[in-house]
Amino acid sequence: MSNSKSRLFFLDAIRAWAILMMLQGHFVDGLLDNAFRDNSNFLFNTWKYFRGITAPVFFTVSGFIFTFLLIKSPQTGWDNPRVKKGLKRGLELLAIGYLLRMNLFGIFKGEIYDSFYLVDVLHCIGLSLLFITGFYLLTFAKQKWIFPTILLSTTFLLFLFEPTYKASSFEYLPQFIANYLSKSNGSVFTIIPWLGYATIGSFMSVLFSKYQNNKNLYNYIVPIYILIGSVLILLSSDFFYSIYEVTGIQLFQSIFNNNYLFIRLGDVLIVFSIFIILRKFLMNSTWLKIGQSTLSIYIIHFIILYGSFTGIGLYGFFHHSLNPWVAIFGAILFMIASTFLALKYESHKVEIKSGVISFLSATRMYLEQAALIAFEIVRTLTEKILRVLGLIKN
Repeated sequence: MSNSKSRLFFLDAIRAWAILMMLQGHFVDGLLDNAFRDNSNFLFNTWKYFRGITAPVFFTVSGFIFTFLLIKSPQTGWDNPRVKKGLKRGLELLAIGYLLRMNLFGIFKGEIYDSFYLVDVLHCIGLSLLFITGFYLLTFAKQKWIFPTILLSTTFLLFLFEPTYKASSFEYLPQFIANYLSKSNGSVFTIIPWLGYATIGSFMSVLFSKYQNNKNLYNYIVPIYILIGSVLILLSSDFFYSIYEVTGIQLFQSIFNNNYLFIRLGDVLIVFSIFIILRKFLMNSTWLKIGQSTLSIYIIHFIILYGSFTGIGLYGFFHHSLNPWVAIFGAILFMIASTFLALKYESHKVEIKSGVISFLSATRMYLEQAALIAFEIVRTLTEKILRVLGLIKN
């Protein structure tokens, strides 16, 4: 195995950690009784802070891995096979995101509920991959510094102007489009500012790819990540407030009042540095398989917890009703069950897909035969009725 490829293992380890943290975060946040949500409690506040790291890490590592594979190919532009794979993957994530919010009982009644149009993490990651692919296609024939500059600038601008566009509900747009830009209708994630984490991950990947053959790469990258991450966490808020005091521009005070984007970016860099340091101890095959099966785990957890397709899930039965001990124990079981089912699916994915295709083909054949039979019956009955009425001759 090549050295460059082995360096991706720490990214799979990060994804494994992030998806497990997402599972327990969704479970506890959805089912813990409101009476126990006390921000003055050290344990709850610590859990809440670390839960907030999960999504930024997931978006960043998604952008990193996608771009690493994209620019690793010797082909460029549309000849790069990763371009078509990226477009396909992005559209696939968008489709799955909508499917998971579909309620079959509503469809049988001829209704599509408003929740179907809400935007979640899969929509935003899928759209982020499409944006990154678009940036790549626009810049691959230009100087090499343009692509990473666009990526870094996208992150900076989205994070910097978040207080400005956050206040808008984009009500002048169709609702299904506005849901990608505003949470006012109930969307969990929006493409702005979350695209910014994917593009910063993409930017990090470009730098990583440029220096990947340097044997001292990790000796440089770890302290750089720790330094920049610590500055963002500890000093970025005061930095923006000092700019406000000098310029009087309200935007910078607004960032100071709710500086979660830059602080979370600092958290992401610290997480990356920790996993890079521990990369030699994170080579367990099961752990890496979890990191490579995040989509399957996400889909299964969504079905179990939120009741995709049927509307019947744990969220409906135990919404904000569990005490902390039950919530913790339940979250552990939930993580184990979702991961176990996903890994089982991954190990039998080929057989399952083949079975589904065979079932759909057989179903289609029977439906076609049934349709032909039904057509013949209707035609015969129609002819008999018309003869009785004397509208046609024998």
